[in-house]
Amino acid sequence: MNSEERDIFFMRVALEEAVLAFSEKEVPVGAVLIGGSGCLLSKAHNKRESLQDPTAHAEVIVLREASKILNTWRLSEGILYVTKEPCIMCAGAMVNARLGRLVYGCSDPKGGAVGSLYAILGDPRLNHHVEVVPRILEDECSELLKRFFKSLR
Repeated sequence: MNSEERDIFFMRVALEEAVLAFSEKEVPVGAVLIGGSGCLLSKAHNKRESLQDPTAHAEVIVLREASKILNTWRLSEGILYVTKEPCIMCAGAMVNARLGRLVYGCSDPKGGAVGSLYAILGDPRLNHHVEVVPRILEDECSELLKRFFKSLR
């Protein structure tokens, strides 16, 4: 499997997580973290509402779980797949985890911290930079979010 096929495969797994979030009335964002060998370490979806935890974003959950599994906070070999461009908190967590690569689905023009509003993962003032691959399965990721917010109206 080449890197593009791998990115599509794991983004589909992240989308499955986002669908679970939708069914739980959570903002439908899903995330998957794989290790350097390509094995799936963790997958999760947003749980802010169910846990009443402002930090329970899918990205933070998978970073925490993968760190526990690997017994290290350094995830420099890790690749994180997430259906929506990460926010400031999640991007900061990725820098602090020394994440190797981020692949995301759709942009977030109102809160995106990877290119839309901020570019935290590539900020030259920070001590770590994360490789970023945007717009993988962008339409599917965006459509799920649109359906969710439309259902709230």
